[in-house]
Amino acid sequence: MEAGTLDLAISALNIMLEPSRLLLLGAGVLVGLTIGVIPGLGGIVGIALLIPLTFEMDAYSAFAFLIGIGAVTTTSDTVPAVLFGVPGTTGSAATILDGHPLAKQGQAGRAFGAAYTSSVLGGLAGAFLLAISIPTLRPVLLYLGSPELLAICIFGMSMVAVLSGKAPLRGMVAARLGLMVAMVGSDPQTGTMRLTFNTLYMWDGLPLVPITLGLFALPELAGLAIEKKNIGVDSRVNARSGQLEGIRDTFRCWWLVLRCSWIGAALGAVPGMGSAVIDWLAYGHALKTERKTERFGSGDIRGVIASESSNNAKEGGALIPTLAFGVPGSASMAILLSAFMMHGLVPGPRMLTDNLEVTFSIVWSLALANVFGAGLCLAFSNQLARVATIRIGILLPAVLAIIFLGALQGSRQWGDLNVLFVFGLLGWVMKQLDWPRPPLILGVVLGDIVERYLFISVNRYEWAWLSRPVVILFFTLAIVGLVRPLIDNLRKSLRPGLRSKLTAQFSISALFTTSIVVLLGSYVVIASRWNFEAKIVPLAVGYAALVCAVLSLLGQVFFKEAVTSVMGKVAGANTSVNGDISVVLGVKSVMTRAAVFFVCCGGFIILARITGMLLAIAVFIFFYAKFWGGERANRAALLSICVVGFSWVLFDQILSIPWPQNLLGDVFPAFRSFLK
Repeated sequence: MEAGTLDLAISALNIMLEPSRLLLLGAGVLVGLTIGVIPGLGGIVGIALLIPLTFEMDAYSAFAFLIGIGAVTTTSDTVPAVLFGVPGTTGSAATILDGHPLAKQGQAGRAFGAAYTSSVLGGLAGAFLLAISIPTLRPVLLYLGSPELLAICIFGMSMVAVLSGKAPLRGMVAARLGLMVAMVGSDPQTGTMRLTFNTLYMWDGLPLVPITLGLFALPELAGLAIEKKNIGVDSRVNARSGQLEGIRDTFRCWWLVLRCSWIGAALGAVPGMGSAVIDWLAYGHALKTERKTERFGSGDIRGVIASESSNNAKEGGALIPTLAFGVPGSASMAILLSAFMMHGLVPGPRMLTDNLEVTFSIVWSLALANVFGAGLCLAFSNQLARVATIRIGILLPAVLAIIFLGALQGSRQWGDLNVLFVFGLLGWVMKQLDWPRPPLILGVVLGDIVERYLFISVNRYEWAWLSRPVVILFFTLAIVGLVRPLIDNLRKSLRPGLRSKLTAQFSISALFTTSIVVLLGSYVVIASRWNFEAKIVPLAVGYAALVCAVLSLLGQVFFKEAVTSVMGKVAGANTSVNGDISVVLGVKSVMTRAAVFFVCCGGFIILARITGMLLAIAVFIFFYAKFWGGERANRAALLSICVVGFSWVLFDQILSIPWPQNLLGDVFPAFRSFLK
């Protein structure tokens, strides 16, 4: 490491050791640990929800807080995985195979000790990989121009599309839909209004925060509402007894920890290779390379160590393409990318040159967060386990209210709640029909970047930029990465007997894809009427999405759109947090409960515009907890008062957030200060 680079690294460490930033890092770790033990939530939801709180922070403090949240959710998600056999996030799915049997054998503490120690070592390995990559990548990035960065962005989207879903064509359609959403608003080159529908709210485009919360948070909460059962029922298990034995197990298996940590860190740097894949690959590696593996899956501590050491290491790896190229290494990194832009930082070469001190502060935040997180988990395992046992009738309305408040921080207009609802409904449908959501949010995040890089490349190099070596390399990798799974899909689809399995969701899936085709066709027609410079990129994206959507529809009608998920090749296990609840409850029951959930959400939005957010939250929580959750009236009222009080203190008194005007405030100006 160069002397100047080392000086910046030391300077960044001194900045991060300031008490105020350590306090914010610790607060982020506590939030992340709490979120991790609640099945259905995760780092994606936590970061998206709390990004608005960082608006007034400096960059060092903001990323200390956000990295603290994201780094440790895969540490505490071990609690429900081990105790209840339910993954807190998809990253702990493989931990269940051996962790839950160990808990049944009375060795929950041993599993926790091994898991937390493996997590902190894996997290440090990921941070180390990120640190040593910085001086290596700096000279490389100085060579790259707009054409190369554009090619890397497209390659990143193709990787996410292929690896994050069960059908690569759906992933490509979702990524292009995200690009189209990002192009809503005023065109930066010509000022042409694109898909604003004469609405002032949409002139500046759709804000990322409500889109992200809608796609990822609402569908998970809808799943909990539909399933309507508590996560855990027994909080009497001693989660601390035997932890020292688990710690010793980890150090006895140090070579396995090291191997799986580097697997997690290296694969985390591949865009789209999320935790749902990485922990299974690490588990499969341990299964194939360790001796005497007959107890794997029935209580072998090495299975816990392999899974947990890899899923924490991936965060450091995922930050490499995020910081260096502006291509998120995971869905949570895609959301973190939006935080960079909110703080005036552009991921790419400048993060490793002009803003290198901020980059090193992120490395230190990642390392410190993993140490804090593992230490707190070891000390407070019993308390964290109780969080997972909170009754769903109390947990769900409280989290929903916070999500509504978080979504409103997108632009602080009522339109933010409409965006949250629309994308929440879209996200739930996509989840039910196995459409990948990470490519869509990645397209939204990268939309402006892709359009800017393409505009600069064409204007500066005309079409000669397509012949540049790095551009050819990444475009070739993107095409090969997409075509190969499609060929495999077609080959599997033509096997005898597969076509008979298509009937379960054929009509619904084909109908949804048909609606996407119609939407894309309409988009192409509308975009063709814009000014030439304003329609180049939208038309290119629209036509590509239309071709992929039509091919996907044909695949559903005439062939079996076979599963190509990497995770499925490793273990063939279901990593869904909520599982396929339609099999248990029946399709009719699922649809009815989903309709009730979204009607309640829509009713809240209407009520908020009439009475203001705080009064609407009070009414919503009380009635939802009492009539849906079955809580007693006094408990529902107490919960309502607590959440409203917390929201008022945080958003009104501490953050001084301006509340959008409501109907009652217009009619009764004297009460305007109370109707917020």
